[in-house]
Amino acid sequence: MACNSHELSIVITNDDEVHQLNKTYRGIDKPTNVLSFPMQEGQFSEINPGLLGDVVISIDTAQKEADTADISLSQRMSQLLIHGILHLVGYDHETGQNEAKAMETKSLELLRQIESNKNLNAF
Repeated sequence: MACNSHELSIVITNDDEVHQLNKTYRGIDKPTNVLSFPMQEGQFSEINPGLLGDVVISIDTAQKEADTADISLSQRMSQLLIHGILHLVGYDHETGQNEAKAMETKSLELLRQIESNKNLNAF
């Protein structure tokens, strides 16, 4: 079985920075919790074939969501990182109910491997 080596960048920043990225690249004028910028598709995908892309997480929003969900910031960061990585490899919960379910299933599978809290939801 062949094993491909892939890399990604993880950027942890604040709501102001994520707001600007969200506005610039998605046309959405507000902050969000996580953004993914895949590098395996599009006109520049051949520049570095081993680079999956970038995952950008807002620590501000992650902390608010962790507080609301009554989980630790670390647990919320795990959820967001998995969510972002799944977007990099082609999952997209916004393309339909079947894809959303597949992404949730894979998220839970991965979350169970890295988090000790087995009651933690996928996202």
